[in-house]
Amino acid sequence: MQNIVPFLWFDGDAEEAASFYVSVFKNSRITDVSRYGEAGPGPAGSAMVVEFELDGQEFMALNGGPTESGSPGPAPGSIALYVNCETQAEVDRLWEKLSEGGKKVQCGWLTDKYGFSWNIVPAGLSDYIGGPDPQGAQRAMKAMLQMQKLDIDALKRAYEGELSAKA
Repeated sequence: MQNIVPFLWFDGDAEEAASFYVSVFKNSRITDVSRYGEAGPGPAGSAMVVEFELDGQEFMALNGGPTESGSPGPAPGSIALYVNCETQAEVDRLWEKLSEGGKKVQCGWLTDKYGFSWNIVPAGLSDYIGGPDPQGAQRAMKAMLQMQKLDIDALKRAYEGELSAKA
């Protein structure tokens, strides 16, 4: 995955939209679909994140819901930027720099001083919120929903069921 990926926000139809987009552009494909578990916040089994390529350019689509209900990201139909960070130190540095003069939200989302939305995400997040242990994934999702800046160690502890998982 490239480090900075355009991130499209949807209110329930991310998978349908990604399928449409890949049907329009040559050399395009859906590369991964992560689904919500019982911990939500979307309906269990529905697409959470759809990763796809349009003529070689990587994109991500999120069924994040309407922002009117308190969802952390941009409005449906908006574009944001997803930053895949290799280390927690990189998450910490980018979180602080990009949020200066902006707004820290939740689940790794922030709005910069120019009004653009960013999702600052540590490598390995999907191993926990979409991991093979459904109970662990639910615990990690619940922990993530309580965070602003994402903490990969706290998410790992939540996934593994340690009591100190709250961040």
